[in-house]
Amino acid sequence: MELSCKTEYALLALLELTGYYDEGEPLQIRQIAAQQSIPDRYLEQLLATLRRGGLVHSQRGAKGGYILGREPWKITLLDVIDCLEGSDSKVSKNDGSAKTAESAVVGEIWQEVHNRANEVLRGYTLQDLREKRDARRQLDIMYYI
Repeated sequence: MELSCKTEYALLALLELTGYYDEGEPLQIRQIAAQQSIPDRYLEQLLATLRRGGLVHSQRGAKGGYILGREPWKITLLDVIDCLEGSDSKVSKNDGSAKTAESAVVGEIWQEVHNRANEVLRGYTLQDLREKRDARRQLDIMYYI
């Protein structure tokens, strides 16, 4: 199991938006892209997908941009992955049509791995990521003092 570049960029963008959630002001694509080193055009496509999934909202106008669609403590990492990767990324359940006992066993174990990974992803929210990032930044500041 691997974190796709698309999902990583989306999580970085959402984490940036989470940092500004309390202010209630939208961030423009170029601001997010500059802060997180994400190509503008790619970020534009990602944010459009996240908007269609209800994870972000866009505002038009001179002070327009993107804001989170829900509170950061209500958006799980699994929500983000499901929005971006869709149901194609999920392991199909063993439907009993396995040809051999070996393939049935492998399918069962892979399903268990998938279920546990989903439990972990469901257990973390954007707020959790923000808190972990802030704690790490604080450690980095203390290290340099």
